[in-house]
Amino acid sequence: MADNLFVLTGCSGGGKSTLLHHLSERGFATVPEPGRRIVAEEVTGDGRALPWVNLEAFAHRAVAMARADLEDAKRHDGVVFFDRGLLDAAVALAHAGGPSVAETMGDERPYNDTVFVVPPWEELFSQDAERRHDFGAAVREHRRIEEALRHLAYKLIPVPKASVEDRASFLLAACGLI
Repeated sequence: MADNLFVLTGCSGGGKSTLLHHLSERGFATVPEPGRRIVAEEVTGDGRALPWVNLEAFAHRAVAMARADLEDAKRHDGVVFFDRGLLDAAVALAHAGGPSVAETMGDERPYNDTVFVVPPWEELFSQDAERRHDFGAAVREHRRIEEALRHLAYKLIPVPKASVEDRASFLLAACGLI
């Protein structure tokens, strides 16, 4: 387990990326969501690994990208915050018919045992070219992620529905950084 690597996960469209951007502006190292980066690459390429074209191919790419992100982050001395990561990718892969989350993760516990979970927040949720699923699908994904994290014995900390500044302060306080 890497005590300095924290994951922010939860409902799609719940403000994770905005919160991580804010933490980055406050000087903390952050890692953007693999899924958004994959979609951006795929729409300029052949598009075969887009989640709405081939979810399993997308999830395999997300697992590989998340593992590479982890290797990069391990070289960082300070705290690193991840927008999703390997845990979420493993959940997506299992949902797509791939190996179970436990099989993908193996004995690996790459992040801090505390995982921050952004709850469903319909007022923030919006679809766009990279997020084509609706709020109901986002909530179902959120439930799968929470269930997998509980099964893996992570400590889930709900992030309050609040301003981005208050959410950032909440995370930093929970990590003992302020």
